[in-house]
Amino acid sequence: MIAHHVLKPDTQFLNLVELLQWRAQHQPDQTAYTFLVDGETEAIHLTYAELDAQARALAMHLQSLADYGERALLLYPQGLDFITAFFACLYAGIVAVPAYPPRRNQTAVRLQSIVADAQAKIVLTTADILATMAPRFDEAADLAALNWVTSDRLPTAPAIEWQPPLIQPHTLAFLQYTSGSTGTPKGVMVNHRNILHNSECIKQSFELSAASVSVTWLPSFHDMGLIDGIIQPLYTGFLGVLMPPAAFMQKPIRWLQAIAHYGATHSGGPNLGYELCTQKITPEQQQTLDLSQWSSAYSGAEPVRRQTLEAFTAKFATCGFEPQSFYPCYGMAEATLMITGGTVNQTPVYCAVQADELAQNRIVETVDPENVRHLVGCGHSWGDTRLEIVDLATSKPCLSGQVGEIWLAGDSVAQGYWQRPEQTQATFHAALADTAAGPFLRTGDLGFLHGDELFITGRIKDLIILWGRNHYPQDIEATVSQSHPALRPECGAAFSVEIDGAERLVIVQEVERTYLRQLNLDEIVTAVRQAVSEQHDVSVHAVVLLKTASIPKTSSGKIQRYACRAGFLAGQLNVVGESRLSIPTPKNDSIPLPHEVENDGSQGGAAANQLVVTEYSIQDWLIDRLAEILQLDPDDIDLEEPFSIYGLDSSVAMSLTGELAEWLGCELEPTLFWEYPNITELVRYLWQKTNK
Repeated sequence: MIAHHVLKPDTQFLNLVELLQWRAQHQPDQTAYTFLVDGETEAIHLTYAELDAQARALAMHLQSLADYGERALLLYPQGLDFITAFFACLYAGIVAVPAYPPRRNQTAVRLQSIVADAQAKIVLTTADILATMAPRFDEAADLAALNWVTSDRLPTAPAIEWQPPLIQPHTLAFLQYTSGSTGTPKGVMVNHRNILHNSECIKQSFELSAASVSVTWLPSFHDMGLIDGIIQPLYTGFLGVLMPPAAFMQKPIRWLQAIAHYGATHSGGPNLGYELCTQKITPEQQQTLDLSQWSSAYSGAEPVRRQTLEAFTAKFATCGFEPQSFYPCYGMAEATLMITGGTVNQTPVYCAVQADELAQNRIVETVDPENVRHLVGCGHSWGDTRLEIVDLATSKPCLSGQVGEIWLAGDSVAQGYWQRPEQTQATFHAALADTAAGPFLRTGDLGFLHGDELFITGRIKDLIILWGRNHYPQDIEATVSQSHPALRPECGAAFSVEIDGAERLVIVQEVERTYLRQLNLDEIVTAVRQAVSEQHDVSVHAVVLLKTASIPKTSSGKIQRYACRAGFLAGQLNVVGESRLSIPTPKNDSIPLPHEVENDGSQGGAAANQLVVTEYSIQDWLIDRLAEILQLDPDDIDLEEPFSIYGLDSSVAMSLTGELAEWLGCELEPTLFWEYPNITELVRYLWQKTNK
């Protein structure tokens, strides 16, 4: 299938450096980016002239440290420093490698794997992050050996000695490492032509112009946050507003408040982001929102769900949000970002199919409510991107009504995986068996076409997508098997299941025979959840322990993850112990608000009935909330145990921080649960903070 939309770029720039320099020359005082430091009112700005000058100055420094084409790791929090560093790499002819800093209680294994694979010699970062990373250097000699450059501490100087590098359209711009991979990271090679082509596809499909405004909370090291949140505003010439991901997860209302305040027309994120808004934003907060300017609310990066779109639309209709504002789309890092998208101001396209037929890769539409799966269309390809649905057995285009693998070709398709020729050949150089047409990118995703509309039905590979991030099951399985001696190596499966409209992680794992008689379920589950949380930043929804030698395997001894998943859903596994988390929901009213707690006169001589916060009320709140999420008896919550043993990922921790801040009526740092690692220390800090 070839798209009917032909790209006619407004500009003929060969690379991003030419583009930014043109804007700095012709629109020097126009604000390029606004960063909401606290997610709300504290804003800093960067004009095109300022970005160009800062990028040239830092590029001049980089050119004195590294040769053309070398790789530099970008280790930044969300903000303008990252944007300057990214463009400085382009200005210097250095290949940028965006990554995210590990948390205090998180290992640096993934970061070390990326450094080794990219053969990076330089790290661009901030002084604060370097101070956080430095204590790890004794145990990570490879990180200590890097040249750490703190860009926020470099003296400002005119970039008179900057030498523009030779940059062609095929010049490598950056490596996009797919999220979650630790043992075998793969860096997608994205060149300038890929970026400019994909940016034009995004511009045309979303009908963007210089009058558009975008708001994003998506992390800059993620392909969607980088290409759509940072590159697209520059490419089309409109204001890009950014906020920290933690600010959104603490208080989802901040995202919609920024959209309303700046009159954003273009903003979006993964399905779960819309779920959080629907669950956590109160009717009182809704009254402050005007979302009528929001014309393209894109949803991608993870499965798009009809239930989520309809619930969000129903809730925010009174704020001016309309059904046709939703824009389901599909993309991946291997195609720079966007692959398909619909038409602006068109309501989402739905298709109800028979679930049992879909399991056999056949599409039969139905109105039967008992045997149905609701699918959301993700639009069509744009520009010269060619999209084919290919039969896995024959490598020929599928017939109508048949599910196959999604293949695509075009200038948005990246160049392959960094220093991985065999995987590049297998993934990026497929050819159709009947015509030998190619090369095509094999996406690994399954889908079908209904007219021109693409519907995604699943994945060939066992990739787990949570919060828009890719997690490879073999990485998680290795972490699990090493977390406790009772667990059998190479005898576990990690997969995701849909629960209450969101993907959740499940671990199915065999137990060593010698541990079966005296199985300490709580100890094993705690070890598993803590290890997965610390190393992968993911909450494990369910840990299912199996009898020795009972996990489904192939005749050659390979774990059958699909059979494990089916057995879990059907309750047909040989289970010896199991633990499941509850689904986090907004805080209930079982613990009184601070203003509802009356002092009896014993608190430091304060007058009776003075409105105060007590240490006990804070402690009760934390115990109550953790017990609710973990499905534990409150008496089982240990005040001295670190929060990490409960296996909560950063999204849950930051959401709890937001609830705490609202409950206490004060601002709290998103790193709260890592800075104060148990209930006792956190209560002491919060009590002191609220009684200053």
